[in-house]
Amino acid sequence: MFEQLDALLLARIQFAFTVSFHFIFPAFSIGLASYLAVLEGLWLKTGKQLYLDLFKYWLKIFAIAFAMGVVSGIVMSYQFGTNWSVFSDIAGPVIGPLMAYEVLTAFFLEAGFLGVMLFGMNKVGKKLHFAATLMVAIGTFISAFWILSVNSWMQTPVGYEIGANGQYLPGESWWDIVFNPSFPYRLVHTVIAAYLTTAFVVGGVGAWHLLKDRTNLHARKMFSMAMWMAAIVAPIQIFAGDMHGLNTLEHQPQKVMAMEGHFQSHPNGAPLILFGIPNSEEKRVDYAIEIPKASSLILKHDPNAPLAGLDTIPDDEEPPVGIVFWSFRIMVGIGFAMLGIGAWSLLARFRKKLYDWPMLHRAALVMAPSGFVAVIAGWITTEVGRQPYVIYNLLRTADAASPLDAPAVAASLLAFVVVYFAVFGAGVWYILHLMHKPPHAGEYGVKRGDTGPIRTAGITPGPTQNPGSDPDTLPAGREEATDGR
Repeated sequence: MFEQLDALLLARIQFAFTVSFHFIFPAFSIGLASYLAVLEGLWLKTGKQLYLDLFKYWLKIFAIAFAMGVVSGIVMSYQFGTNWSVFSDIAGPVIGPLMAYEVLTAFFLEAGFLGVMLFGMNKVGKKLHFAATLMVAIGTFISAFWILSVNSWMQTPVGYEIGANGQYLPGESWWDIVFNPSFPYRLVHTVIAAYLTTAFVVGGVGAWHLLKDRTNLHARKMFSMAMWMAAIVAPIQIFAGDMHGLNTLEHQPQKVMAMEGHFQSHPNGAPLILFGIPNSEEKRVDYAIEIPKASSLILKHDPNAPLAGLDTIPDDEEPPVGIVFWSFRIMVGIGFAMLGIGAWSLLARFRKKLYDWPMLHRAALVMAPSGFVAVIAGWITTEVGRQPYVIYNLLRTADAASPLDAPAVAASLLAFVVVYFAVFGAGVWYILHLMHKPPHAGEYGVKRGDTGPIRTAGITPGPTQNPGSDPDTLPAGREEATDGR
């Protein structure tokens, strides 16, 4: 049935499917772990029950997302030995230790403190529980650190030497390998993307509950915090992305050529192609809408600076232009949409209408999943733009695969698709079910009896009470919310 299929293409699709599915969860849990640390820290500092309620509300969601991220990551890693054994053999002396460091640092740290964070609120002191939350947040960052170091080395390999058996071996300094030329830029860009992804999920959930009840103080607080994040961090992310692009131009020029759609060189300033249809056969972008010399201005800071095109690259080393061209525009477009939501929220906040503009809330709700789309589009740009190499300029993807049997790869890919959508689809459904419920005073933790070490007088579990005519004032016995003005 599958004999006529390309085994290498199936292996690439399988890895792309599993890694894309996997990264959805770390992109959320990295930011959410930090958000939980902020909420618990604010509760400890201010004593306001509202922060503790939000902490317990999002802790349940974090537990599910974190678990699915771990499981999907373990499954994905097995493919290095099954489908990409040549890569594992040749690059193992460099890649293996870096991935082992992730286990020895991030996984051990998270495993040591995750249980305390999830189930220990009634069993340990407040400071120890907060320390556990911080350790989990730091662990998620360390995990991202090592994985991105591995990926960045594959993009910009340095600090290696080739052994007599053809393996890539570490050179004189591991620091050259870990902090390779693209790593700092990729780390900053990816971690900020995770924070923005979480911020827009939190903002979307807050907007959903504000549309149903704009006097819900918990929804107000989470929406306000998310909009601050969007307003402050989205411009930083655009700047970080620009720096990352300049680094990519230096080390992987053909990737930028594909991103920009520059089939031809431009000796007197290259245009910025906003939209069009890349035509790889004719080596042009059809129906291009462009801004003259803007690409040179962005990439070289000189409108008349020359930019080389794909006509300077051998055909067998060109990445697939159409995929890279459009995935890059999806990522950038969502980034500017996030910037627009952040600016809109600042205007609403300035006019003291942050909770009174339904159109802003609807826009935030629509943008809730945008971070996931942006990070997947960004990874497609990065990985497809590196082709035809798995280790840039050293090892071609076609030479890195195991001796593959197309029917076996196709069958495993089909099994992955069915199982992933069934298992992780159920997990995502349950997360959405938890988000659908409004946050309220006296929120339970992961366990139904977990109410926290301190209970404020007058607070009982149940739906949020109507705070009356002033939406920023709580009734007697509840704390004042200061999240809106």
